[in-house]
Amino acid sequence: MTLLLKNTSGIRSIAAGACLLAAFVPALNCEAASGPLGIDHRLPYDDSGIWARRDQLLLAKAVIVTELGGALWLGGDDPLGRTYWQSVDASAFTAVSVELMKHAFGRERPSQTSDPNQWFKGGQSFPSGEVGLQASFVTPFIAEYGHDHPWVWSLELLPAYDAVARMKTQGHWQTDVLAAWALGTAWGVYAHDRQTPFFLSIMPHGIQVGLHATF
Repeated sequence: MTLLLKNTSGIRSIAAGACLLAAFVPALNCEAASGPLGIDHRLPYDDSGIWARRDQLLLAKAVIVTELGGALWLGGDDPLGRTYWQSVDASAFTAVSVELMKHAFGRERPSQTSDPNQWFKGGQSFPSGEVGLQASFVTPFIAEYGHDHPWVWSLELLPAYDAVARMKTQGHWQTDVLAAWALGTAWGVYAHDRQTPFFLSIMPHGIQVGLHATF
């Protein structure tokens, strides 16, 4: 049953991303969609309000500080601290995967071209590192606590917001953010399933009990 719940959380996370992107499939009076799934199109540029690039970067920094701070402070002996360490693993694995994929696919960003089929051009569009970060951050918490506390699913608003924001500032195509959401979710489920978080296992023993134990 536990394994089923874990797999279900990953599937539901990816489905949430798919539903979000469905809302951005262009209407008949909009620019024609293209790309690998036929949904990619450049959104009108919007760097204002909550979509501002500075807010996107602030969110990414806040997530990194939160997951590292929570992991170090609580330690792996604490159930919540262990989930933070799983989140650290997932984010690191996602970041490496994203970097490799960006160089492998070389897709140009919407800010560089109106054609979403410009692959292997030395671009850095596919997939989105920031959306991957958000998805990898929230997935271990959803997998661990989502069944008993359904409100935890609201954490999916973080990758949802970032996905929309990255498209509005023409940093990514629809399939860029969808792939990143799926990638971050997959690594999040993997990290949650590990018996011992990878980075916790290579840290000094004192980190196991958390910094809070020394105060």
